[in-house]
Amino acid sequence: MFPDPWLERWLTLIKTRSGGRPVLEIGCGYGDDTTVLENAGLQVISFDLSSDAVAATKIRVPSAHIEQRDVRDPLPEEAINLGVTLASLSLHYFTWEDTVSIVERIRQSLRLGGILLCRLNSTEDKNFGADEGKEIEPNYFLAKGKSKRFFDENTVQRLFANGWNVIALEHITTNKYEKPKTAWEIIIERAL
Repeated sequence: MFPDPWLERWLTLIKTRSGGRPVLEIGCGYGDDTTVLENAGLQVISFDLSSDAVAATKIRVPSAHIEQRDVRDPLPEEAINLGVTLASLSLHYFTWEDTVSIVERIRQSLRLGGILLCRLNSTEDKNFGADEGKEIEPNYFLAKGKSKRFFDENTVQRLFANGWNVIALEHITTNKYEKPKTAWEIIIERAL
């Protein structure tokens, strides 16, 4: 993996909206974004499904609260009245019903005006599995024993249609991995 400075341009917004509360990071991976948030002086509550990723992030960012957890399970107890939640490339493994449920729980964990910074796989992400494998649901595929969802702009807008205001919605390419990855970068705020 390579450096992916995507959060840097959003740090002022994150600091303002966090309001002194911790930032919830869903799917911390090996701690790249956790490190950026901690280095910016923010408290972070992170989790990931992978025990290896959690162990690596705990070593890398020992001051963060990090645990192993499935995002389909209840969010951490501290995830109440938050100003900021981050979910970078971590919400694309689920059925549409589960994805909608996860997003609603995230929305409920934020205070009014709280924001979700999110990156989702694009349907144009041919280097990382778009249109590969058996299609289980529209743009949701099973390949090599793993399921992965891909989003077009209409699906992104549908996912965040209820209870959210869109601050930014961009189709981006990141060079975080060996090959270019195409994704949607979304910044939305809780409206209801």
